[in-house]
Amino acid sequence: MSKPKSPPRLSEAELSHLAARFKLLGEAMRLRILESVCHESHTVSEIVEMTGSTQANVSKHLALLANANILERHKEGQFVYYGLKDKLVLQLCALVRTQLQ
Repeated sequence: MSKPKSPPRLSEAELSHLAARFKLLGEAMRLRILESVCHESHTVSEIVEMTGSTQANVSKHLALLANANILERHKEGQFVYYGLKDKLVLQLCALVRTQLQ
C-alpha cells in the first residue's frame, strides 16, 4: 500500500500571506471587534460601546480588518456600518477556542 500524498508546500508568498493573516488576528481588540460584528453589522460608535475601547482605537483596528477583507463596510446616510465579510475567520476562532477548553 502506498502512503497518501502530502499537500503541496506553500510558496514564500503564500507563507507570508498566511503569517500576515495570523498576525492580524493575534490582537485581542481585533478579536473583540470581530465578536461584536459576527452576527450583524454595527456602527463605529456601537462597536466602541460594545468593546469598551476608544473611538480612535476601534477605528484603527476596523481599518486594518477592512483592508484585509475580513470586514466589510457600507454607508447608510451619515453612518458607516461594519460587518463580517470573511466567515472562515469565525470557524478558525471556534476551532482554536475548542482547543483551549
